[in-house]
Amino acid sequence: MWDQRYSVDEYVYGTNPNDFLAQSLPLLPPGGNALCLAEGEGRNAVFLAEKGYHVTAVDSSAVGLSKAEALAGQRGVSITTHTADLADFPLPEESYDLIVAIFCHLPPPLRRRVFRQIPASLRPGGMFLLEGYTPKQLEYRTGGPPDRSLLLSLDDLQDELAPLAFLHGRELVREVREGSLHNGQGAVVQVIAARQ
Repeated sequence: MWDQRYSVDEYVYGTNPNDFLAQSLPLLPPGGNALCLAEGEGRNAVFLAEKGYHVTAVDSSAVGLSKAEALAGQRGVSITTHTADLADFPLPEESYDLIVAIFCHLPPPLRRRVFRQIPASLRPGGMFLLEGYTPKQLEYRTGGPPDRSLLLSLDDLQDELAPLAFLHGRELVREVREGSLHNGQGAVVQVIAARQ
């Protein structure tokens, strides 16, 4: 599905970084190793590389990651890409200063397995940043999966990401303008959480 979605000339979610990620940059660890989960066509990975991070981008779509590498080349930065299903991509311990998951919607058992690895995969002082759609997004239909089980709630995230300390956790409705596939009012959850 994702290879087919990305097999067009346009960047279907745009080439600019996610708004929440860009706005949160001053709160995040400066530089270091960053991991972008379900990174698709690379807009967030390239943005972080431009800001001095050593970025690894993981996605199941080789087509998306090829476009990510092309975007990095156009912007004069480099990123490391891994084509992998997150079910087969264990997160190594104490390896990252920043882990980012932007609209990373996984089946609940897989999401719990991946997200419960995140605290140990962060270095002390490292942070996890997430933005995703909540079940309320089904009312808006401006992007995201139509399956309620794939959508995110703050309560679930607080459980799955323990023992991280939540610096920011909020559910809200905001304007999402990201390419042709995220376009309009969206119901989202936003998280910034830190390893102590």
